Amino acid sequence: MSNKVHPNQALFGGEKPFPVIPSCEHFAGSEKLISKALALQDTVGPIFDITCDCEDGAAAGQEREHAEMIVRVVNSEANKHRMAGARIHDYTHAAWKLDVDILVGGAGKVLAYITIPKCTRAAQAAEMIAYIQKVAAACGITREIPIHALIETHGALHEAYEIAALPWIQVLDFGLMDFVSGHHGAIPATAMRSPGQFEHRLLARAKANVVAAALAHGVVPAHNVTLDLKNVETTFSDASRARNEFGFMRMWSIYPTQIQAIVDAMKPDYSEVAVASNILLAAQAAGWGPIQYDGELHDRATYRYFWEILQKAKLTRVQISAEADAAFFS
Repeated sequence: MSNKVHPNQALFGGEKPFPVIPSCEHFAGSEKLISKALALQDTVGPIFDITCDCEDGAAAGQEREHAEMIVRVVNSEANKHRMAGARIHDYTHAAWKLDVDILVGGAGKVLAYITIPKCTRAAQAAEMIAYIQKVAAACGITREIPIHALIETHGALHEAYEIAALPWIQVLDFGLMDFVSGHHGAIPATAMRSPGQFEHRLLARAKANVVAAALAHGVVPAHNVTLDLKNVETTFSDASRARNEFGFMRMWSIYPTQIQAIVDAMKPDYSEVAVASNILLAAQAAGWGPIQYDGELHDRATYRYFWEILQKAKLTRVQISAEADAAFFS
């Protein structure tokens, strides 16, 4: 094997690699807020995704106009990085198929993903995905449109493994507030904030189960929002706990100042990035066979781990050595 084989070719052998996507997903409901988010994305770089929200963003009776606005904006020059997706209405809402018709028909080639909320069974999520696939095919769209599924009901949590296994699924999102509301007061409202959201037994169980279901199927687990909009330290702390204690690899933002805090909390440690660079360069030079590094054995299993670290570092703008950058990202 040539020592210049790229890790994507050397390490996965036809398997589907784990999605490497931004660790922050910023929600925006109105045209003004979506435009502001796109402008910020252009300023700071492609370090976060934007979810254009039909579910909570569209006024009652204005569902068509709202979806058409999203199509117009994501097709515009303002969406330079093509990192904007959309959340549609839930399965019980009369407008969810209309959302799909408009969004996929008008912007299916550029939508970064479609988020489906409030499913109570895997069968509902499967039906929604099948409809998205049907509309995509009818519109001549050959790409898979990544699907993000919200786990925010008892039924969805119970069938999280089945939902994670559905086609086109890229992310499982945990929806804290709806999940707490569904417990009829058994979980106090204080648990919508920290530390309760991480320490209440029912919530800790739910979050761990969502992460386990997602990772078992090669899907990214995404954490809920921080309600404290203005305190950057709170957002950073929540993102750190979500990442380090529960294994979440992505988190929602609902206020612009939360974005950088989430990215900073979830990005790889610089020292680990340096080690990853050195190990992968040595592995490439050895034709991706086993090597020793700093007295330890490394092979394809650890190479996969470090390759994901390096990709995340690139995405979150952690400094990578010039040699590794040229070898793997040029």
